[in-house]
Amino acid sequence: MNNPFKEILTSEDEIRDLLGYPSELVKKKVIKYLDIHCRNFISLSPLLFLATSDEQGFCDVSPRGDAPGSVIVIDEKHLVIPERPGNRRIDSLRNILSNPRVGIIFIIPGLEETLRINGQAFVIKDEKILDLMKAKGKKPTLGIGVKVEECFIHCAKAFKRSGVWESKSWPEGDTLPLIPTILSDHVNSTEFTIEVIRKGLQESYEKRLY
Repeated sequence: MNNPFKEILTSEDEIRDLLGYPSELVKKKVIKYLDIHCRNFISLSPLLFLATSDEQGFCDVSPRGDAPGSVIVIDEKHLVIPERPGNRRIDSLRNILSNPRVGIIFIIPGLEETLRINGQAFVIKDEKILDLMKAKGKKPTLGIGVKVEECFIHCAKAFKRSGVWESKSWPEGDTLPLIPTILSDHVNSTEFTIEVIRKGLQESYEKRLY
């Protein structure tokens, strides 16, 4: 397939000529530890996105959702994300094993600014730490420990443009993608009909969140 992109920039200078440079505030806002503000932000966040890549550079972004306070801050340089039951693809964990560099975005509902954290990750099974992350009486089997290298607040422009917290901007329910239909088409097997997938998803959501 031919590449549809004809004008590709290949240097930072080319990009800077068009977009310019960050302000002094933006350049100076990065800190290298979890201060009281970062800790408070994390304690209020029920949703984060974890970016990882393998040693070849193949990337993955995984949403991690839980009750606020589920991410544990150990000290000013370390935090732990619980590894709750999922689909067992373990994309993030496999990537971390080959390339520990991660990026995280923490989100608080209704707040348009986000907290970005970059650092090195480890797959851990420290029982004392995992005990702190019990939910619904169940302890996670593993956790993702992160050594923090950068923390900074990301501005609200993306959320303001998208209007994601404004319910009036949300699509009508009957126009939303039909997930069982999409999965059935992607799997393309008579064994996994729309109804089989629908029931499987419902059972998973009701019985295997923790």
